[in-house]
Amino acid sequence: MENYMGIDVGTSGCKAIVFDRTGKQVAAAYREYDIITPHPGWAELDPNEVIGKCFDVITQAAEQVPAKSIRSLGISTQGEAFTPIDKDGVAVGNALVSSDTRAAAYAQTWSRDFGVDKLYQITGHTAHPLFSLFKLLWLRDNAPEIWSAADKFLCFEDLLLFRLGIEPQMGWPLAGRTMLFDVRKHEWSAEILDAIGLDAAKLARPLASGTVAGKVATDLAARLGLGDEVFAVTAGHDQPCAALGAGATEPGLAMYATGTVECITPVFGKAVFSNELRANNLATYDHTVGGMYITVAYSLTGGNILKWFRDEFGDPEVAQADRTGANAYELLLTAAGEEPSPLIVLPYFTPTGTPYFDTQATGAILGLRLATRRGQVIRALLEGVAFEMRLNLEILNRSGCVINELRAVGGGAKSALWSQLKADVIGKPITTLNVTEAGCLGAALLARAADADQPIAELAGKWVKPVRTVHPRQRLAGWYTERFELYRQLYPTLRGLSVGSDRAGLS
Repeated sequence: MENYMGIDVGTSGCKAIVFDRTGKQVAAAYREYDIITPHPGWAELDPNEVIGKCFDVITQAAEQVPAKSIRSLGISTQGEAFTPIDKDGVAVGNALVSSDTRAAAYAQTWSRDFGVDKLYQITGHTAHPLFSLFKLLWLRDNAPEIWSAADKFLCFEDLLLFRLGIEPQMGWPLAGRTMLFDVRKHEWSAEILDAIGLDAAKLARPLASGTVAGKVATDLAARLGLGDEVFAVTAGHDQPCAALGAGATEPGLAMYATGTVECITPVFGKAVFSNELRANNLATYDHTVGGMYITVAYSLTGGNILKWFRDEFGDPEVAQADRTGANAYELLLTAAGEEPSPLIVLPYFTPTGTPYFDTQATGAILGLRLATRRGQVIRALLEGVAFEMRLNLEILNRSGCVINELRAVGGGAKSALWSQLKADVIGKPITTLNVTEAGCLGAALLARAADADQPIAELAGKWVKPVRTVHPRQRLAGWYTERFELYRQLYPTLRGLSVGSDRAGLS
């Protein structure tokens, strides 16, 4: 019996899922960790905690299958976040994650001095403080003791490989998210590295997704319950991995993921560099499928908005879940109801994603009255995120990126109520799949394809199966079209009114 493990290292938690040779899920494990926010605009993870919990989920998942049955593994990870490590491999600082905005000034000034168009033509991305490039510049200038102590700067894919006893390597899709990578030449950009004073030797080796990276150290593999001969393959950024896990292997298909971040990932047959994409901050970089490229339309406020409501206002659902064993999130979704909310939400509870890339925007809930019910607030929060994705889809369509099918993955895809809400707001059918944890599935697909020497798209077609399609309810189409026209006006109207404790000089 041969099994394949996909590991996903996210912003709020990590998971390991094991699949058999047919793509059937046979084991799973998950651990959460908290983002550290020592100052307004800062967002960090303790890399030792993250890697420790990755080891925990690997061990727990391996315990659920026959001993030594796991043949290989792949690692899907959040983009941009990196950890500085010294010559002994010890972390000398926390990992700065996507929502950390401390490098906002560098994203503006450095990219202008380097050349905005030149930067886009090399990296396929437009400047934003979420990217590793600008965080590294901040670290160089504001934490010189960490900069000088660091022997390497590793993202979570290559850091986990390193901790597994393998030379640090990463898939091209993850390298692309650093904004240090030439997405045409598939190598670290010497021009960018020279401009920031960084040696390429301090970075992991970038390789095409699905390349064998090495074998897990024997003693560590035994301790984790993996067996003696387990090899790892490069995978990359979580969104392209999840797109593969959703079966999005050709143009016209797009993965629609609800995790911490809400993201739609369409597939291109070739690299596309256009003024329309660039103007709306829609990137072009490598897919996990060889020869294919993708873009990502996303909101950094996604499923985390429901987590925020659960943590701050969800005590009744949390208590009920503790008593009955029900899922607190599903209880919140039930409370949201099936009818449109009279409220409308601008969902910028974090910095925005595409198309605006605004690190200073803040969210808003409009239409509140004394008669407003709690469930209407919950539904409006989720509708706001869906409206943001509808805005992105409209831009993609105008850019010539026609999406014929949205394939839903992630935690939100498990909920029929949430999928119906999205279909209603967006006005497009949404197809759910036989596997919701597509990031892990994509990573495991790459591990299996490398082991079997089989074309990845062919294997994905066998593993990934549509389950059902949720269609928009026609009776609500007019309502949501009118609300969308109102939604379009919110950001331009409210941008000058956005407030927060960091702007007020409070801490």
